[in-house]
Amino acid sequence: MSEDILTLTPPPADHRLAYGSDPNQFGDLRLPKGKGPLPVVMNLHGGFWRAKYDLAHAGHLCAALTAKGFATWNLEFRRVGNPEGGWPGTFDDVAAGYRFLLQIADRFHLDTDRIAVIGHSAGGQLALCLAAHVPAVKRVVSLAGVVDLQRGYELHLSHDAVAEFLGGTPQAVPEHYRDADPVRLSISAAEQVLLHGALDDTVPSDFSRNYAETKKKNHENLRLVEIPKADHYDLIDPRSATWKEVEKAVIELQAVSS
Repeated sequence: MSEDILTLTPPPADHRLAYGSDPNQFGDLRLPKGKGPLPVVMNLHGGFWRAKYDLAHAGHLCAALTAKGFATWNLEFRRVGNPEGGWPGTFDDVAAGYRFLLQIADRFHLDTDRIAVIGHSAGGQLALCLAAHVPAVKRVVSLAGVVDLQRGYELHLSHDAVAEFLGGTPQAVPEHYRDADPVRLSISAAEQVLLHGALDDTVPSDFSRNYAETKKKNHENLRLVEIPKADHYDLIDPRSATWKEVEKAVIELQAVSS
C-alpha cells in the first residue's frame, strides 16, 4: 500500500534552511541540475496538522519533482502539539516560509515568477489558505485536501483534528473557521488545481468535488481531477500509477503565465 510512504527514508535534501528561530521553522531545499532561473514547488505536508507527522515523508515527492527539473522547498512548521502550533501559528509559519523562499531566490537562482504551492491533506488546506491570504501566490495544488473545515469538523475527521487545529468548535471560535476555511475564502489571484482519489477513505473525494462546485460559482480559476483508483496516499507516492497525474498537473500549472 502507498501508506508505507510515511515510513520510508527519503533522499537527502541539498540544503536544510531555517526561516525562523523555532526548531520547527525550517525547510528542505532540493535543486535540480541547471543554472536557472529554476521553477519552484513549495510543498506543505499533511498529517492533520499534528506534531506526530513531519515533513520527512514528503521528501519522496519533492525528490521526484526535483528530478523533473523543479527546485523544491519542503516546508516544516509548528503543528498541534508544538508550542504555538495550530491556528494561527501554523499558518503564520507557512506564510513566513513563503516569504523566506522569495528572500533566498537570488542565492539559489530560483524563478519567483514560477512558484507553485502544493499541499497534501491538511497541507492542501494550508496551500489554498496561503493563496487566499497572499495574492502573490499564483499557482496552487491541493492533493486530497481538507478544503472544507466546517464539514471536516462535522465528520470528526481523524478524531476531531479540525477542532484541535482551530482551537475549538465553530460556535466557540467562528473567526478561526472563517479565516482558515478554504471553501469560505476568496482565491481570486491564483490558478487552482485539485486532485483527489475516488478511493480516499481518509478525506472523502466529495470534499474537493463540492469545493470545486462552490468555487466555480464564484468564478474562481479552478480545475478538478478525480482519479478513479487512487487512495489518500497514492497522490504523494512517486511509485504509484497515480503519481503521473500529479506530475502532469504540476508541469502544466508551471507552464501557465503568472
